[in-house]
Amino acid sequence: MTAKEKLRQAIELLSEEQAEETLRFLDQRVRDPLLEAAEHAPADDEPSSAEEDQSAAEAWAEYQRGEAIPLHQIRDEFE
Repeated sequence: MTAKEKLRQAIELLSEEQAEETLRFLDQRVRDPLLEAAEHAPADDEPSSAEEDQSAAEAWAEYQRGEAIPLHQIRDEFE
């Protein structure tokens, strides 16, 4: 019997309360903590300056032209 089959059998034996507790545990194990933090972070409501907007627009244009540095290349530089 596989581990997943054993889990399915064990799930049938859980009370509703135990099932809810198990779901919370599994959700914590499966979810990416960084993604979780980002999803619950407050919205950035601080206004940006004209200089920041221009810099962001230039960076986005560079990215769209394919001038961005791939993440693996940046990682290689720091290893």
